[in-house]
Amino acid sequence: MTPQNELRLLPWSGPDGKPCYLSTDDSGGYMSRLADNIEAVQLGMAADLVEQVSAVLGDRDAGPEDLHRMLTELTGALRDVLRVATSRGHLLAVSEPQSTAFSQVTPPSALGSPSTDHRIR
Repeated sequence: MTPQNELRLLPWSGPDGKPCYLSTDDSGGYMSRLADNIEAVQLGMAADLVEQVSAVLGDRDAGPEDLHRMLTELTGALRDVLRVATSRGHLLAVSEPQSTAFSQVTPPSALGSPSTDHRIR
């Protein structure tokens, strides 16, 4: 099982948008690694999107449709990042003393970005 029989919030939703959880005693198992990889991709895509939004905001010719599309994409990315933060924060709080939990968080920039180009066109 996960630390103290806690469930891990997975980075995807189940049927009807309900959260999915993992209970395992193998943090290096297939499902744990899959979740870690998906979280890394989500964080990388969010980082790329922040750069794209900055470019659109700096473009005086960007119209309402461009801004609407960017806000839609940014909302989805923020939702993914919040899910990752919730999952990782919960895992840290369960597995480490509170005083050191935040000192060992891996910054998103250290995770790298996905190799696929996900720019909005």
